[in-house]
Amino acid sequence: MPEPRTFRQIRYIVPPGATELLLVRHGESEPAVDGIAFELAAGHGDPPLSAEGREQAALVCQRLATSGIDAVYTSTLRRTHQTAAPLLDALGLSSITDPDLREVFLGEWEGGLYRKKVAERDPVALQMLAEERFDVIPGAEPAAMFSQRVRSVIERIAAAHPDQRVAVFAHGGVIGQALALATGSRPFAFVGADNASISHLVVSKEHWALRRFNDTAHLERARADGEPPAGQQAGTV
Repeated sequence: MPEPRTFRQIRYIVPPGATELLLVRHGESEPAVDGIAFELAAGHGDPPLSAEGREQAALVCQRLATSGIDAVYTSTLRRTHQTAAPLLDALGLSSITDPDLREVFLGEWEGGLYRKKVAERDPVALQMLAEERFDVIPGAEPAAMFSQRVRSVIERIAAAHPDQRVAVFAHGGVIGQALALATGSRPFAFVGADNASISHLVVSKEHWALRRFNDTAHLERARADGEPPAGQQAGTV
């Protein structure tokens, strides 16, 4: 009597030709100071990493250095370049800068004012959270334009790196939008990735698959080992 056939649970396999994107939110940036605007880069607030952010960058890049990364992308804003720097040094790579990875444009709330308005529960900030759209902020990037920008850059990176794994250092709003597109979720479902977190997206011509969101195991291990806790800042900017 032959043994009956057995069927193991199916394991996920990356489809041929697909691209694995490790979406890394930049480390924590310098705090906004009331009455002092951040330096701007093409209209976007461009603060550097804080001391905690540099610690976070070292930890996430240490983890990524053994993850089989084939290419590294950054936005035009320096907090992504500074976060990626330890990985580039470790792998001997140069980053590819794509302006479409920049954070959502916050209009009149650029330069750090966004943080103040959210912290103080400004009525427009509450409306933004309730309606899950940044463009209720005066002069902010329209939601449809932001969505199309993020879709285009994800598709462009994936098309350039079939069968490869790419580290993409970006921003909370961009990562949230990419994952909302991948899952068909409500707009802000994934806004709030922690600083220096990793989210894993597999992009093929047929499908975008979310494999991991807000992975901070590298930061948690450091805290467990007694290193000073690194600050994390939820949301965008």
